[in-house]
Amino acid sequence: MELVHRTRAEDAFPRHWTRLGPDRFAVETVLPHDHPFFAPVGADRHDPLLVTEAMRQAAMLAFHAGYGVPLGYHFLMADLDYVCHSDHLVVGGLPTVIDVEVSCSELKWRGGLPVQGRVDWVVRRAGRLVATGMGATRFTSPQVYRRMRGGCAVPGVAIPRTAPVPAARAGRDRAEDVVLSESSREGVWELRVDTRHPTLFQRPNDHVPGMLLLEAARQAACLAAGEGGFVPAEGRTRFHRYAEFGSPCWIGAEILPGAAPGEARIRVTGDQDDNPVFATVLSGPLATG
Repeated sequence: MELVHRTRAEDAFPRHWTRLGPDRFAVETVLPHDHPFFAPVGADRHDPLLVTEAMRQAAMLAFHAGYGVPLGYHFLMADLDYVCHSDHLVVGGLPTVIDVEVSCSELKWRGGLPVQGRVDWVVRRAGRLVATGMGATRFTSPQVYRRMRGGCAVPGVAIPRTAPVPAARAGRDRAEDVVLSESSREGVWELRVDTRHPTLFQRPNDHVPGMLLLEAARQAACLAAGEGGFVPAEGRTRFHRYAEFGSPCWIGAEILPGAAPGEARIRVTGDQDDNPVFATVLSGPLATG
């Protein structure tokens, strides 16, 4: 669990890894069929964000186990793109085993350790392609991270004071998983950060985790899509800066033209203190259940 920065076994998805080449790794990963947060979408498909999180964890495992990046280093992802093929992500009555191939390139080294690079993922299930992805990542030592974060490096606590939007409208079943509140502006919501959430906050953190921002983007896209919801089968995300605990972060969504019938393309942005935090374009089918 430590190698994928998780503290709960149910939230750590990689199981075994092997080296395929100098910068290529195979990571056997298990997608749970009954995870309370990464629940099935579209009635019977694995959540694309579950697959994305599995890819992200496979990359962390490759860097720690394959390259010797020490535990305690911080894993920073600036870009994250993915495409999931939902036809091959049907949820069964048991956990799903997938094979995640991790390829690392454009590596920059310091002190014998990689500190920056590109990660490409290819995900297969029983030999069938189920997802691909790309990420731009950096590793930093605790000392460098503290200097980079300055006075913000102290772990914080956030408990929302605003009510969540209705769970069904946000594409969720449980109110405790809703990360958005209404605002006075149409198409804009306030980010709800609850550091008590067992999956989104595995340990004390000094900023809003990227996975929470991806979830906020999905929920904003569901709200923009309207009744029936939306499944984010494809996402292209750029993270510009950290989202902090101390001031409101606003999540805006707009439907883009050009989607195929029965699908949607939705641009979601996050802004805090008049500065961009992230931007993403999500594409996928409008949900039917």
